[in-house]
Amino acid sequence: MNNKLSTKEIQERFDKDVERFSNLETGQVSTIDATISLELITESAKRICPKATDLLDIGCGAGNYTLKMLSKVHGLNCTLIDLSLPMLNRAEERVTSITNGNVTCLQGDIREIDLENGRYDIILAGAVLHHLRDDNDWETVFSKLYRILKKGGCLMISDLITQNSPLIDQYFTEKYTEYLTNVGGAEYAQNVLAYIEKEDTPRPLNFQLDLMKKVGFSEIEILHKNICFAAYGGIK
Repeated sequence: MNNKLSTKEIQERFDKDVERFSNLETGQVSTIDATISLELITESAKRICPKATDLLDIGCGAGNYTLKMLSKVHGLNCTLIDLSLPMLNRAEERVTSITNGNVTCLQGDIREIDLENGRYDIILAGAVLHHLRDDNDWETVFSKLYRILKKGGCLMISDLITQNSPLIDQYFTEKYTEYLTNVGGAEYAQNVLAYIEKEDTPRPLNFQLDLMKKVGFSEIEILHKNICFAAYGGIK
Protein backbone atom coordinates (compact mmCIF):
# COMPACT_ATOMS: atom_id res chain seq x y z
CA MET A 1 0.00 0.00 0.00
CA ASN A 2 2.92 2.36 0.60
CA ASN A 3 3.57 2.41 -3.14
CA LYS A 4 0.07 3.57 -3.99
CA LEU A 5 -0.57 6.99 -5.50
CA SER A 6 -1.36 9.79 -3.07
CA THR A 7 -4.74 11.49 -2.95
CA LYS A 8 -3.18 14.49 -4.69
CA GLU A 9 -1.84 12.33 -7.52
CA ILE A 10 -5.23 10.68 -7.99
CA GLN A 11 -6.87 14.11 -8.07
CA GLU A 12 -4.46 15.32 -10.75
CA ARG A 13 -5.20 12.32 -12.96
CA PHE A 14 -8.94 12.89 -12.80
CA ASP A 15 -8.53 16.63 -13.39
CA LYS A 16 -7.38 15.72 -16.91
CA ASP A 17 -10.20 13.27 -17.65
CA VAL A 18 -13.37 15.35 -17.35
CA GLU A 19 -14.54 14.89 -20.93
CA ARG A 20 -14.20 11.11 -20.84
CA PHE A 21 -16.05 10.81 -17.55
CA SER A 22 -18.85 13.08 -18.74
CA ASN A 23 -20.09 10.13 -20.77
CA LEU A 24 -20.91 6.86 -19.03
CA GLU A 25 -20.02 4.86 -22.12
CA THR A 26 -16.49 6.28 -22.29
CA GLY A 27 -15.89 7.02 -18.62
CA GLN A 28 -16.78 3.54 -17.42
CA VAL A 29 -15.68 1.43 -20.38
CA SER A 30 -13.26 -0.49 -18.15
CA THR A 31 -16.08 -1.34 -15.72
CA ILE A 32 -17.96 -4.55 -16.41
CA ASP A 33 -21.74 -3.97 -16.53
CA ALA A 34 -21.41 -0.28 -15.63
CA THR A 35 -24.78 0.71 -17.08
CA ILE A 36 -26.52 -2.27 -15.46
CA SER A 37 -25.10 -1.46 -12.03
CA LEU A 38 -25.99 2.22 -12.39
CA GLU A 39 -29.58 1.32 -13.20
CA LEU A 40 -29.82 -1.16 -10.34
CA ILE A 41 -28.44 1.06 -7.60
CA THR A 42 -30.50 4.09 -8.59
CA GLU A 43 -33.73 2.18 -9.12
CA SER A 44 -33.23 0.37 -5.81
CA ALA A 45 -32.59 3.68 -4.06
CA LYS A 46 -35.79 5.09 -5.56
CA ARG A 47 -37.83 2.14 -4.31
CA ILE A 48 -36.30 2.31 -0.84
CA CYS A 49 -36.67 6.10 -0.59
CA PRO A 50 -39.41 7.18 -3.04
CA LYS A 51 -39.94 10.44 -1.14
CA ALA A 52 -36.24 11.27 -0.85
CA THR A 53 -35.29 14.92 -0.67
CA ASP A 54 -31.52 14.83 -0.09
CA LEU A 55 -28.85 12.99 -2.08
CA LEU A 56 -25.11 12.70 -1.47
CA ASP A 57 -22.88 11.55 -4.34
CA ILE A 58 -19.36 10.62 -3.20
CA GLY A 59 -16.67 10.78 -5.86
CA CYS A 60 -19.33 12.18 -8.16
CA GLY A 61 -17.03 12.66 -11.14
CA ALA A 62 -18.87 14.48 -13.88
CA GLY A 63 -22.24 13.70 -12.32
CA ASN A 64 -23.45 10.59 -14.15
CA TYR A 65 -24.79 8.82 -11.05
CA THR A 66 -26.63 11.88 -9.76
CA LEU A 67 -28.14 12.52 -13.17
CA LYS A 68 -29.44 8.97 -13.29
CA MET A 69 -30.88 9.33 -9.78
CA LEU A 70 -32.59 12.59 -10.73
CA SER A 71 -34.25 10.85 -13.68
CA LYS A 72 -36.02 8.66 -11.10
CA VAL A 73 -36.56 10.99 -8.12
CA HIS A 74 -37.03 14.56 -9.27
CA GLY A 75 -36.07 17.77 -7.51
CA LEU A 76 -33.52 16.31 -5.11
CA ASN A 77 -31.20 18.53 -3.12
CA CYS A 78 -27.82 17.23 -4.28
CA THR A 79 -24.51 17.32 -2.44
CA LEU A 80 -21.63 16.43 -4.74
CA ILE A 81 -18.16 15.50 -3.47
CA ASP A 82 -15.06 14.93 -5.56
CA LEU A 83 -11.31 15.41 -5.30
CA SER A 84 -11.22 17.05 -8.72
CA LEU A 85 -12.47 20.63 -9.07
CA PRO A 86 -12.86 20.37 -12.88
CA MET A 87 -15.00 17.26 -12.35
CA LEU A 88 -17.10 19.08 -9.74
CA ASN A 89 -17.57 22.06 -12.03
CA ARG A 90 -18.84 19.83 -14.81
CA ALA A 91 -21.10 17.91 -12.44
CA GLU A 92 -22.55 21.13 -11.03
CA GLU A 93 -23.27 22.44 -14.51
CA ARG A 94 -25.02 19.24 -15.58
CA VAL A 95 -26.94 18.63 -12.34
CA THR A 96 -28.10 22.22 -11.88
CA SER A 97 -29.68 22.13 -15.32
CA ILE A 98 -32.10 19.33 -14.39
CA THR A 99 -33.03 19.82 -10.72
CA ASN A 100 -34.81 22.66 -8.96
CA GLY A 101 -33.31 21.47 -5.68
CA ASN A 102 -30.22 22.92 -4.06
CA VAL A 103 -26.87 21.77 -5.46
CA THR A 104 -23.89 21.88 -3.11
CA CYS A 105 -20.39 21.06 -4.37
CA LEU A 106 -17.60 20.12 -1.97
CA GLN A 107 -14.08 19.56 -3.21
CA GLY A 108 -12.19 17.11 -1.06
CA ASP A 109 -11.92 13.67 0.47
CA ILE A 110 -14.93 11.98 2.12
CA ARG A 111 -12.61 11.04 4.98
CA GLU A 112 -12.00 14.72 5.78
CA ILE A 113 -15.17 16.62 4.85
CA ASP A 114 -17.50 17.49 7.73
CA LEU A 115 -21.08 16.42 6.99
CA GLU A 116 -24.26 16.67 9.05
CA ASN A 117 -25.48 13.53 10.80
CA GLY A 118 -28.85 12.16 9.71
CA ARG A 119 -29.14 14.44 6.69
CA TYR A 120 -29.24 12.24 3.58
CA ASP A 121 -31.91 9.89 2.26
CA ILE A 122 -29.65 8.42 -0.42
CA ILE A 123 -25.87 8.13 -0.64
CA LEU A 124 -24.35 6.98 -3.92
CA ALA A 125 -20.75 5.76 -4.09
CA GLY A 126 -19.87 4.89 -7.67
CA ALA A 127 -16.35 3.60 -8.36
CA VAL A 128 -14.83 5.50 -5.44
CA LEU A 129 -14.46 3.36 -2.31
CA HIS A 130 -11.70 1.27 -3.90
CA HIS A 131 -9.45 4.29 -3.22
CA LEU A 132 -9.69 3.66 0.53
CA ARG A 133 -6.57 2.07 2.02
CA ASP A 134 -6.28 0.22 5.34
CA ASP A 135 -8.94 -1.34 7.59
CA ASN A 136 -9.23 1.84 9.63
CA ASP A 137 -9.96 3.85 6.48
CA TRP A 138 -12.74 1.49 5.49
CA GLU A 139 -14.38 1.32 8.89
CA THR A 140 -14.13 5.07 9.44
CA VAL A 141 -15.80 5.85 6.13
CA PHE A 142 -18.54 3.24 6.45
CA SER A 143 -19.30 4.47 9.98
CA LYS A 144 -19.45 8.05 8.73
CA LEU A 145 -21.78 7.17 5.85
CA TYR A 146 -24.08 5.36 8.28
CA ARG A 147 -24.16 8.37 10.63
CA ILE A 148 -25.03 10.91 7.96
CA LEU A 149 -27.92 8.85 6.57
CA LYS A 150 -31.46 9.44 7.74
CA LYS A 151 -33.22 6.51 9.39
CA GLY A 152 -34.53 4.37 6.54
CA GLY A 153 -32.04 5.90 4.12
CA CYS A 154 -29.76 3.86 1.91
CA LEU A 155 -26.14 3.66 0.84
CA MET A 156 -25.78 2.30 -2.70
CA ILE A 157 -22.37 1.27 -4.04
CA SER A 158 -21.04 0.19 -7.43
CA ASP A 159 -17.37 -0.70 -7.39
CA LEU A 160 -14.35 -2.81 -8.18
CA ILE A 161 -13.90 -5.65 -5.70
CA THR A 162 -11.49 -8.48 -4.96
CA GLN A 163 -12.25 -12.06 -3.93
CA ASN A 164 -11.60 -13.72 -0.58
CA SER A 165 -9.75 -16.66 -2.09
CA PRO A 166 -6.37 -15.77 -3.68
CA LEU A 167 -6.93 -18.58 -6.21
CA ILE A 168 -10.32 -17.23 -7.26
CA ASP A 169 -8.97 -13.67 -7.23
CA GLN A 170 -6.22 -14.69 -9.66
CA TYR A 171 -8.74 -16.47 -11.86
CA PHE A 172 -11.01 -13.42 -11.92
CA THR A 173 -8.06 -11.17 -12.71
CA GLU A 174 -7.41 -13.35 -15.73
CA LYS A 175 -11.07 -13.09 -16.75
CA TYR A 176 -11.01 -9.33 -16.31
CA THR A 177 -7.85 -9.11 -18.42
CA GLU A 178 -9.68 -10.99 -21.16
CA TYR A 179 -12.57 -8.54 -20.92
CA LEU A 180 -10.28 -5.51 -21.14
CA THR A 181 -8.38 -7.02 -24.06
CA ASN A 182 -11.64 -7.54 -25.93
CA VAL A 183 -12.61 -3.93 -25.23
CA GLY A 184 -9.38 -2.18 -26.18
CA GLY A 185 -6.59 -4.61 -26.94
CA ALA A 186 -3.68 -6.01 -24.94
CA GLU A 187 -1.95 -2.67 -24.34
CA TYR A 188 -5.17 -1.11 -23.05
CA ALA A 189 -5.68 -4.06 -20.70
CA GLN A 190 -2.20 -3.72 -19.25
CA ASN A 191 -2.62 0.04 -18.80
CA VAL A 192 -5.87 -0.43 -16.83
CA LEU A 193 -4.36 -3.15 -14.67
CA ALA A 194 -1.32 -0.96 -14.02
CA TYR A 195 -3.55 1.89 -12.84
CA ILE A 196 -5.38 -0.45 -10.49
CA GLU A 197 -2.08 -1.69 -9.10
CA LYS A 198 -0.72 1.76 -8.33
CA GLU A 199 -3.94 3.62 -7.51
CA ASP A 200 -6.57 1.31 -6.03
CA THR A 201 -7.03 -0.88 -2.95
CA PRO A 202 -10.29 -2.76 -3.57
CA ARG A 203 -11.62 -5.13 -0.91
CA PRO A 204 -13.75 -8.29 -1.14
CA LEU A 205 -17.50 -7.90 -1.27
CA ASN A 206 -17.92 -10.04 1.85
CA PHE A 207 -15.54 -7.76 3.76
CA GLN A 208 -17.62 -4.72 2.85
CA LEU A 209 -20.97 -6.34 3.61
CA ASP A 210 -19.72 -7.53 7.00
CA LEU A 211 -18.46 -4.01 7.69
CA MET A 212 -21.86 -2.54 6.84
CA LYS A 213 -23.45 -4.84 9.40
CA LYS A 214 -20.79 -3.97 11.96
CA VAL A 215 -21.38 -0.21 11.71
CA GLY A 216 -25.15 -0.62 12.02
CA PHE A 217 -26.90 -1.11 8.67
CA SER A 218 -30.08 -3.10 9.29
CA GLU A 219 -30.49 -4.58 5.80
CA ILE A 220 -27.75 -5.48 3.33
CA GLU A 221 -28.38 -6.22 -0.34
CA ILE A 222 -26.25 -7.59 -3.20
CA LEU A 223 -27.81 -6.22 -6.36
CA HIS A 224 -25.38 -7.52 -8.97
CA LYS A 225 -21.96 -9.14 -9.31
CA ASN A 226 -19.94 -9.97 -12.40
CA ILE A 227 -16.34 -11.15 -11.96
CA CYS A 228 -14.56 -8.30 -10.08
CA PHE A 229 -17.35 -5.70 -10.10
CA ALA A 230 -20.44 -5.53 -7.94
CA ALA A 231 -23.42 -3.37 -7.03
CA TYR A 232 -24.58 -3.56 -3.41
CA GLY A 233 -25.91 -1.50 -0.57
CA GLY A 234 -27.34 -1.11 2.89
CA ILE A 235 -30.39 0.42 4.55
CA LYS A 236 -30.18 2.29 7.86
